Amino acid sequence: MTSLRIDPVDADDAAAVQAAADVYTAVEAVDRPWHPGYPASLIRAFATHGWDDAPEQFFLVRDADGRPVAAGSVELPMRDNRHAALVGGRVVPDRRRKAVGSALYDHLEAVATDAGRTRLFTGGPESAAARGFAARRGYALASVGITRRVDLGQVSAVAVQVAYDEAVERAEDYELVRLVGALPEHLMAAYVDAVSAINDAPLDDLEIDDEIYDADRVRSYEQGQLLSGHRLYRVLARHRDNGEIAGHTVVVVDGHRPHLGDQHDTTVVGAHRGHRLGLLLKSDMMRWLRDVEPQLRTIVTQNAASNTHMIAVNERLGYRVMGHTLEFQRAVPALTVASSRGAGSVTRTA
Repeated sequence: MTSLRIDPVDADDAAAVQAAADVYTAVEAVDRPWHPGYPASLIRAFATHGWDDAPEQFFLVRDADGRPVAAGSVELPMRDNRHAALVGGRVVPDRRRKAVGSALYDHLEAVATDAGRTRLFTGGPESAAARGFAARRGYALASVGITRRVDLGQVSAVAVQVAYDEAVERAEDYELVRLVGALPEHLMAAYVDAVSAINDAPLDDLEIDDEIYDADRVRSYEQGQLLSGHRLYRVLARHRDNGEIAGHTVVVVDGHRPHLGDQHDTTVVGAHRGHRLGLLLKSDMMRWLRDVEPQLRTIVTQNAASNTHMIAVNERLGYRVMGHTLEFQRAVPALTVASSRGAGSVTRTA
């Protein structure tokens, strides 16, 4: 039996934040060796601000010797899906199958149920171990995602230009607008309508409600990227006649590791589909980033395996599969929520 201590991570405690980041990075090195790991700056940004909603609550697990052996987080949506919680934990490779993960998930799930959440979501890289762990805890597989990466050094500028030219022929009624950083206020109302189209993306069996978008959420997202040290790039497709924003794509470049890019949302409003706008937006983003971020090497994206349209766009632009991810969910009985214990700094044996 090994004593474990589970403590909340204070975003102002640089040592604790770094320890959590080191756990995440050590796990990624084994489970997703192509992944660059998590800098402390990203953990701190999520702990103080979150993605575009509520801050994540991070926890660090130490063994009896004080060594960090696991880390995890709980996200409690506040704008929508207030019945839900996203929980996730990682255990360093040499402490797996020693009940560390179970102790961590006991703690994370209690934090969620203490907050009154009745549906829990978790996920991670595809593996038999992940499937087995989720099943033992009562989670059902709800969606399979595919992570792809494009290497800009291997995809020629000519190939991207050919894709762009092909899309332009089908999109004569639209103009592209390139934006760096915060969205201009005069575009906000139309942009919110376009961003909301992400709710049309395939959910498979995930039981979640539509996300609610407004100007405040857009600004909160932008602030989160700034705090993460990212440079934010958007390309919008705007209808030439009525000024409607028909779609957008977003990529951030890691300010601390500027060879890395991350694809965020790409959406096309339903009324404007059928004009190759997805291909137009993403190909133009790649053209633009080659010029303004010449050190950028790779961009990573993830889609539900069922999102065949966007997958076809990504593959056309040279994105290649790096791995699969699994998303699980389970309901929490009301009795469990009502009787859950408090969550703070605890000591466990496992």
